[in-house]
Amino acid sequence: MEPFDIPSFLKTLPLLPGVYRMLAADGSVLYVGKAKALRRRVTSYFQKTDHSPRIRLMVAQVVRIEVTVTRSEAEALLLENNLIKGLRPKYNILFRDDKSYPYIRVSGHAFPRISSYRGGVDKQHQYFGPFPNAWAVRESVHLLQRIFRLRTCEDSVFSNRSRPCLLYQIKRCSGPCVGLISAEDYATDVNAARLLLEGKQRDVVERLTQQMQAHAEAFEYEQAAVLRDQIQQLQAVQEKQFVSSNASQLDTDIIAVVVEQGMACVNLVMVRGGRQLGDKAMFPGALSDGTTEAEVLEAFVLQHYLELPPPALIVLSQPMEDEGLADLLSQQAGRKVKLNSNPNGERRVWLQMAEKNARLALQQRLLSRAAQDQRLSALTEALNLGAVSRIECFDISHTQGEATVASCVVYDRLAMQPGEYRRFNITDITPGDDFAAMRQALTRRYGKLAAAKAAGEEARLPDLLLIDGGLGQVNVALEVLNEVGLPDLDIVGVAKGVERKPGLETLIVPQQGLTLNLATDAPALHLIQQIRDEAHRFAITGHRARRGKARTQSSLQEIEGVGAKRRQRLLTQFGGLQGLLAASEDDIAAVPGIGAALAERIYRQLHP
Repeated sequence: MEPFDIPSFLKTLPLLPGVYRMLAADGSVLYVGKAKALRRRVTSYFQKTDHSPRIRLMVAQVVRIEVTVTRSEAEALLLENNLIKGLRPKYNILFRDDKSYPYIRVSGHAFPRISSYRGGVDKQHQYFGPFPNAWAVRESVHLLQRIFRLRTCEDSVFSNRSRPCLLYQIKRCSGPCVGLISAEDYATDVNAARLLLEGKQRDVVERLTQQMQAHAEAFEYEQAAVLRDQIQQLQAVQEKQFVSSNASQLDTDIIAVVVEQGMACVNLVMVRGGRQLGDKAMFPGALSDGTTEAEVLEAFVLQHYLELPPPALIVLSQPMEDEGLADLLSQQAGRKVKLNSNPNGERRVWLQMAEKNARLALQQRLLSRAAQDQRLSALTEALNLGAVSRIECFDISHTQGEATVASCVVYDRLAMQPGEYRRFNITDITPGDDFAAMRQALTRRYGKLAAAKAAGEEARLPDLLLIDGGLGQVNVALEVLNEVGLPDLDIVGVAKGVERKPGLETLIVPQQGLTLNLATDAPALHLIQQIRDEAHRFAITGHRARRGKARTQSSLQEIEGVGAKRRQRLLTQFGGLQGLLAASEDDIAAVPGIGAALAERIYRQLHP
């Protein structure tokens, strides 16, 4: 291949918006960036001399550059984010957040349901948020239940109630499922809840006060008393549960960044309608040397607000180098978005609080990493192993041989890596045969990795394999690794101690012919226990889910005349097996395609 002439290439670049990718000699992508004008932006890397050490190191490795022209800078921003997530370049700052932010959803039904929600947006429903965490959502939902008594039940339950549930008895629901409130009155409560979620507390109180006075003047004292209680509860909850603000009612996000010892923490505080809903600390992946707080902040803002609607005001702990970022966010949001890195008054207090929380969270993470590093060093020393970074652990879970599930959890980069966990549904073995289950799981896991390694592909093999079991399971692991071509992979068996008490585990190291019992306070043993317990938790969670699903299906499969379609219809109608068990014969007979005779047979089968 002809050598890449970077100076000549730079002259051919257009003054158009787009995305550029910088490649290393081995073809890997070093960096992905966006530009308002590709020629000016890419050329600056090779003409300026005041770059940070991180940028200088990156530029020294560039042997090729690829560009993609886009129609606008906003389109370039979207493409850049997608490429960063897909290619995971070494010198980009990548924030990993596997879960979407929670929202409160008000459904579009005649009697709307209020619930917490994550996922894609459906236009027939209304969404409020995002919230920084699930706790903030639950608190808000409970607030709306206490004040406006809105329903939270699933539609399948709501449609099949014959009498009000416990939530009605404890005054957390107005009983729309059985007609205890009119559609008009329920809609009034829903509209008031919407106003409250939008931060318009004063409007809500004023409307409730006017309605209360109107009922009182009409001598409707019971209705007036209900509204009076709503007003009092609303005022009390506002005082106790929210950090109130005297500042503008503009929705605001406060973002603070702290970088220390090669790690960064971003603290995001969400303020909606003058109320602080909580904060969230996030940590990007490994940082390159010389990464600045401003670079981390810009990366977070670009990645965070591509999938979430930005508020009207974003308060930042650092000024942004990209002066056009506010215009980009405004274009994405379809309205004006303002960035402020020098706030005053109450917003300055919010920012200081965010910086303090970011620093505290980062210190806790650094202390945790130091402790994990000490544990890992102690483990390698105690077991006389070479360098160990990545550990995988396997466990088997079943109930008397039913619904056997194997788990594989991963410890890497001084922390558990949930995104890399795997479960294996074990089939075609004698029920209760743990050795066969372990053999199947290990073969499925390492057979693929060994094949990928033999083909020259990337295969992330562990430095150490932990087996939750005794000598029998360890021997099975040795046989499997020899069969797939990985005989040099270190194995340690973790046999449970007397009465299965923690701290009495026996460690089996077959390659060295060792059997060890570490002290109960040994850091190496604590690390093994942490990984082993996580493997056990992950296995038993998967087993319970598989067992519950199997039992649900088998209960209905045993009923003559109930095929796959009717089973699905019944479970959908009643929201699962528990709902079906609570249904009467008449409720079951009302399901399309069932009828009275089959309903009687189903009821008798489920209630022997």
